[in-house]
Amino acid sequence: HRSRKTPAADLDTSINYYPLSTMLSGLTRTTLTLRSSTGAICEKYARFFSDIPATMKAAVVREVGDADALKVENDFPVPELKPGQVLVKNHYAGINFIDTYHRKGLYARDLPFVGGQEGGGIVTAVTDEASAQGISVGDRVAYSVFGSYAQYTAVPAAKILPVPEGVGIDVATACVVQGMTAHYLTASAHANLIQPGEWVLIHGVGGGTCQWAAQMAKIMGYKVIGTGPKGKADVCEALNCDELILLDETPGTAYEDYESVDIVKRVMEVTDGKGVKSVIDGIGKNTVDISIGSLAHRGIFISFGNASGAVPAFPVLRLIGKSAYVTRPKLLDYTTDREELLWRANDIFGWLKEGKLNVSVDTCFPLDEASEGHKYLEAGKSKGKVLYEIP
Repeated sequence: HRSRKTPAADLDTSINYYPLSTMLSGLTRTTLTLRSSTGAICEKYARFFSDIPATMKAAVVREVGDADALKVENDFPVPELKPGQVLVKNHYAGINFIDTYHRKGLYARDLPFVGGQEGGGIVTAVTDEASAQGISVGDRVAYSVFGSYAQYTAVPAAKILPVPEGVGIDVATACVVQGMTAHYLTASAHANLIQPGEWVLIHGVGGGTCQWAAQMAKIMGYKVIGTGPKGKADVCEALNCDELILLDETPGTAYEDYESVDIVKRVMEVTDGKGVKSVIDGIGKNTVDISIGSLAHRGIFISFGNASGAVPAFPVLRLIGKSAYVTRPKLLDYTTDREELLWRANDIFGWLKEGKLNVSVDTCFPLDEASEGHKYLEAGKSKGKVLYEIP
């Protein structure tokens, strides 16, 4: 197969090359000839649907900046499969705060890049390695890899999550980043410094990830104090937190006015002066003092987001008063292999099917309105998961 990037002068005349139209005729098993960096030749096999185009629609960042830096292009190259990958025709892509950090340059990425890292759809092509893992063309799947704001994404087979019957692809897509993040925050990131029956403080339970986290913490047997905005009181109250602290809103932002209530005082009242064994904090700059102040002895402050800005550096000596712990985790380090990935996914999908976990899909934006999706999220308007619907 001749790559779009392979000049004619570089083709090896000893190898048979096949036109793309031949390769993609029907659902076929086709020999792909690949050259390694050492010049060795190896053959891989792939199965395809017949209608995979050469270009696709994608939301691309070529220069970092505000939401308008995310621009839709109609002729972006469809990714080429590498050994061990599958090609997914995306039906939905999730919009997450981390995507806005990439777009703004807070978390550096090589430019240009297709936005997003959460998607769901139908497998349209597989390599032999992926087929050997049981993945087939036509499978309903969800995943988390870079480049999901597009019609097609190449995904390593190890990152593929089969979507069970009875779970919609939109809901499954919502599970991948926010659901997985909530799972590791409540099941693992605390390093067992909190036990069932003890208190956890979760900031921003009116938003996507922490709606999940509050529900999962209850499933796992923790007692939950949640904070959230008065304007989303209906969403927050539906989570059945053991204690809910409603705050004034900060218009035009994705976070609440954390000075409108003395949260540390209320936490100490609820916990009989002991504090909480764990704080799950995706707000960042505006809540760091509250989070540390709310901890119990040998409690852990889990800082996982920057909705109000990045947490400023602070001296570790601040933790000595309660012999407290602090961690700044990320999802990649809590899905280190397929076994861990599937453990989290099976928990989540199982709770969904049992009715223990409720997922709220707030809004679906068409991919053509990519920048509007980011603006909506950053303005704090969402009451659940925000998705792109992809044609």
